[in-house]
Amino acid sequence: MRLDKYLKVSRLIKRRTVANEACDAGRVLVNGRPARASYDVKVGDVLEVQLGARTLKAEVLAVNETVRKEAASDLYRMLEE
Repeated sequence: MRLDKYLKVSRLIKRRTVANEACDAGRVLVNGRPARASYDVKVGDVLEVQLGARTLKAEVLAVNETVRKEAASDLYRMLEE
């Protein structure tokens, strides 16, 4: 699954266009490296998303095309905030 779509489906970022813009601006790191929106997310990847002064760091646990709002947090595990 594309990185921008994963960020939206997992609800780490609210909209796919915002996720796409964050990737283009270099504010999304995968395994410590800046990643493009087209990066193919895999289980075990560590995502770092810089949102303003906050940085979210999460490990990918599952990759699903669709998921209910209540189960979105099961797709990742927060490492630190």
